[in-house]
Amino acid sequence: MTDLEVAVMANEQMQNEKLFQGTMLMAKNLLKQGIISDEEYEQIDTMFRQKYAISLSTLFTDIRLIKYADHGNMSH
Repeated sequence: MTDLEVAVMANEQMQNEKLFQGTMLMAKNLLKQGIISDEEYEQIDTMFRQKYAISLSTLFTDIRLIKYADHGNMSH
């Protein structure tokens, strides 16, 4: 694999991360408004992780931090 191929893959993954984050921000807002349930939010998360090829090790995708205030590292 060439440096250019690695750079293209990294850029593609970055774009996928941005798309995933935008999608999940909208889903999070729907969840907060009570339009969707926790279960529906989790289904959306799973579907779009697959669509955008988001790895479980991605820093931005910890659903526990979104759903449960006591799972984060910051006090409210």
